[in-house]
Amino acid sequence: MAQDNETTRFERGQAAPSGSAGDLHPTAELPTRDHDTGTGWPDAPDSDSRGPVVVRTGGGLLRGLFFLTATVAVVVATVLGLVATGVLPQIKNPFGARTTDRSQPPLLKSIQDMSRFVAAEGNFQVIVDVQNDTKYVPDFLVNDRTLFVATGTVEAYVDFSAISQGAITESADHKTVEIRLPAPQLNKPSMNHDKSYVFAQQKGILNQLGDVFAGDPNKLQRLYQLGEQKIADAAKSSELQQRAEDNTRKMLEGMLRSLGYTSVTIKYAAP
Repeated sequence: MAQDNETTRFERGQAAPSGSAGDLHPTAELPTRDHDTGTGWPDAPDSDSRGPVVVRTGGGLLRGLFFLTATVAVVVATVLGLVATGVLPQIKNPFGARTTDRSQPPLLKSIQDMSRFVAAEGNFQVIVDVQNDTKYVPDFLVNDRTLFVATGTVEAYVDFSAISQGAITESADHKTVEIRLPAPQLNKPSMNHDKSYVFAQQKGILNQLGDVFAGDPNKLQRLYQLGEQKIADAAKSSELQQRAEDNTRKMLEGMLRSLGYTSVTIKYAAP
């Protein structure tokens, strides 16, 4: 009975006492790992003292995400490369802004024959400074001041259709000619919308609230009208008309002398 107990303990992994009947085979001591030198066998996990062994799989998940991201990046780079080289058509943004032009076709209203000789052209730029305020009210409440840069051109011309009969006098030998012309005129200013702009604005609090609820769509048009009037006034006070007289005279003298006239006289009517 004692032998059976010894045998049972030996089967459970316990060494039998030396010299007992259960010591059937000599017991060899397994080498253990020396933690200081790093030699020997590693210690086997003790299921009784350390509990079950846990297998961690987090590293595999991270590797899978990394390879998936790298694959997507390679596909995107390949598509962009094919688009850049022209192999694939351009990819348009499906949510991009779109502009629709619903303007009606132009309508030709009239054609006018021109008999004007444009002899000079002036380029002008003026500053329009307009302020609207209210008396006895501070500017921070009610004030609307705008600085507008207006740019445009004015043509000076001579209207040949206004030459009356008998305005040209020629000598009998066809060597001398005298021409009486109307005074040069100034055309209506042509505004340059690309170079005209609002430079600065000052608005009171109440004016800003008014713009939020009820804007003034004709304000810019009035600024262009003021700029056009100032450019027209500037052209009148300039030497543009005198330059038109000189250029017209030079043009006619050169043309008539080439026809054989030796003496050419150009006179202008009073403006």
